[in-house]
Amino acid sequence: MLVLAGTPIGRPDDASPRLVAELARADVVAAEDTRRLRRLTSDLGVEVGGRVTSYFEGNEQARTPQLLEALQAGQRVLLVTDAGMPSVSDPGYRLVAACVEAGVPVTAVPGPSAVLTALAVSGLPVDRFCFEGFLPRKAGERARRLAVLAHEERTMVFFEAPHRTEAALTALAEAFGGDRPAAVCRELTKTHEEVRRGPLADLVAWAGEGVRGEVTLVVQGVVAGASVAADPDSLRAAVAEREEMGTARKDAIKEVAEAAGVPKRVVYDAVHRG
Repeated sequence: MLVLAGTPIGRPDDASPRLVAELARADVVAAEDTRRLRRLTSDLGVEVGGRVTSYFEGNEQARTPQLLEALQAGQRVLLVTDAGMPSVSDPGYRLVAACVEAGVPVTAVPGPSAVLTALAVSGLPVDRFCFEGFLPRKAGERARRLAVLAHEERTMVFFEAPHRTEAALTALAEAFGGDRPAAVCRELTKTHEEVRRGPLADLVAWAGEGVRGEVTLVVQGVVAGASVAADPDSLRAAVAEREEMGTARKDAIKEVAEAAGVPKRVVYDAVHRG
């Protein structure tokens, strides 16, 4: 059986008793960072009973068949990442998919999640939300991605690196408007935890002073029925994003026009006169 286990996102004592038991029980422990695993097991006072192997972005594709072979041989494989749940912006999806295809049982040991923790403390609506992971690093790709989300009504959650937080917040403000409510959640559950709430424009100014630590961004979606600015740049970017995903330009223009609530001619002009 494959066991996906959530690990603490900050404080080691957030680890569950089941995580401790699985670390001692597993035949194989696949860890995103074996050094981080050793530090965690030392903090928890638990000795790993089985073989430890690395499983990270660089070797995930090659190591998946090896782990699947161990599982098919009847071994219990525990998968842990540096923090939070495997597969959520972390290694895990390939192995889970391979297990599902091969008929190998998969279960999970629930644990801390930066996504849910940030949502809970953000003060923003949480009845409906979507997780967008990390935004593209390149400015153009990031702008196109955000243009697609400009009309998203659900609260959005993003992960971001500290040195890119100011750029990400600036791009969010440009795409959604500087008055859009948001929260920057930094170092969640750790000693220097900080949650900054306010309009995106204010958060951009705050981030300009420098940001440190693990960052999760929470941004409120568009209020249902509210008017949304359909500027040519955003319309053009939204069409381009759909074209990159394989949608024909004619269909992309129609979809964007419907999403923005503007005539198709407006979107057509934005695309062809840009």
